[in-house]
Amino acid sequence: MNQTFHPPRSIELAVRALTIEAEAIQALTTRIGQPFAEAVALILQSTGRVIVSGMGKSGHIARKIAATLASTGTPAYFVHPGEASHGDLGMVQGMDVFLALSNSGETEEILRILPAIRRQGAKLIAMTGNPASTLAREADIQLDVSVAQEACPLNLAPTASTTATLALGDALAVALLDARGFQAEDFALSHPGGALGRRLLTHVRDVMRKAEQVPAVRPETTLSEAILTISRGGLGMTVITDPEHTILGIFTDGDLRRTLEDRQKHANEDFLAIPIGRLMHPNPHRIAPDRLAIEAVEIMERQRINHLLVADEAGHLIGALNMHDLFAAKVI
Repeated sequence: MNQTFHPPRSIELAVRALTIEAEAIQALTTRIGQPFAEAVALILQSTGRVIVSGMGKSGHIARKIAATLASTGTPAYFVHPGEASHGDLGMVQGMDVFLALSNSGETEEILRILPAIRRQGAKLIAMTGNPASTLAREADIQLDVSVAQEACPLNLAPTASTTATLALGDALAVALLDARGFQAEDFALSHPGGALGRRLLTHVRDVMRKAEQVPAVRPETTLSEAILTISRGGLGMTVITDPEHTILGIFTDGDLRRTLEDRQKHANEDFLAIPIGRLMHPNPHRIAPDRLAIEAVEIMERQRINHLLVADEAGHLIGALNMHDLFAAKVI
């Protein structure tokens, strides 16, 4: 094997490969018809799972299709056809749908297990590039994933054919997702550790600072005392409440800067002795503890604020959030 590297040649082959694979996927759109709809209906009607199987490169694609189905509301898993004939077929039951991938439709390991699948009573959907193959003939439904040529310059390595199969698997998952009424919240439940899961499963109460951790003063508290409370609290603000812990207002670092800039208004009085109730921002924005944390983010971004108070229906202080809390919880 002689190694030669010519950058222009590499770029030319890359463009060619992408063009061929794009054309292979585009060609699939002309073959999406009744068999595809029947495959969706068959899976929807099944009370079991979708078992996806394939050998070699088709096996890698089968694993991805199974994972996509499982994460979008259709219970599915991958079974290796070679292992299936040595015991793994025990995982296949009569109410299942068996989705077999084989570009040639003559993969020995797949064909060998077809009789056992039939005996179990499972339905068979074939994804194959050869509509006249044994697999296609044996299937209840056959989905044509044939391609004009592989992207490999030797027309040997599975490239365009595996891309087309993967794309059709994604199309199947999307159609099933829609038919099941699968929503973003459902997706989050199966992805609790991911970014979407955190956005859709994390509530304000999960990330807020509790009331006892939130700096709070009475409206008669002097500005100097309020400044000390802000400094000790570490949140860059203090809440102003009445004796029943009802929220009356908020005073932040930003409010302090603006007050200092406008100090001339208080030239005739002891500035630091001014009651904070006169300087606070009344009726601050707030959110309930059972709301999603992402809703808090949206309020803070829309109102251009860095702090958001958490209150119950009566307006009592329950906690507070700032942007750092939301960043730390990876909600943002």
